Amino acid sequence: MQRPQAPELEFVVELRVTIGPIQDLGVHPAGIRRTVPITGGTFEGPALSGKVLPGGADWQIVESDGLTFVDANYVLETDDGVLIEVRNQGVRHGPADMMERIAAGHNLDPTAAVKVPPFTPPLFGEKQLANFTVYSYPGPASFLLVAFFLLLAVSVWLSRKRAVAR
Repeated sequence: MQRPQAPELEFVVELRVTIGPIQDLGVHPAGIRRTVPITGGTFEGPALSGKVLPGGADWQIVESDGLTFVDANYVLETDDGVLIEVRNQGVRHGPADMMERIAAGHNLDPTAAVKVPPFTPPLFGEKQLANFTVYSYPGPASFLLVAFFLLLAVSVWLSRKRAVAR
């Protein structure tokens, strides 16, 4: 089986976003629900620059182990007046001390390593990791494998039956 080719990435813009205080929305079955208001900012890239409009927000669910699911919606306005809606979804996790510094509003070293908990795909069924769902169900090859073992079992049973009859 050939592995898919890795996508090529191209730098588009760097955003410098200002945010308001974290607003805790209470406990949700998946964790603590909170939002971080986006109050403005700027963006700049090789072919695109402008400002981040106020009114967006970063909606978050923080699990008990600190794993944070983020879903940010905001609007960019280019220097020539074009509005661009942006939606970022992702996962954030790290050592407890680093997550506490982020929550306190400290800027961190962007080159620092970030840990994501190990993920084991399911043997059968589905499992969620961040905004991805991994599915594992029997395919045609699984049914062929079961059929093979059934035929093998029947042939062994018939061979023993013939050996006993002699």
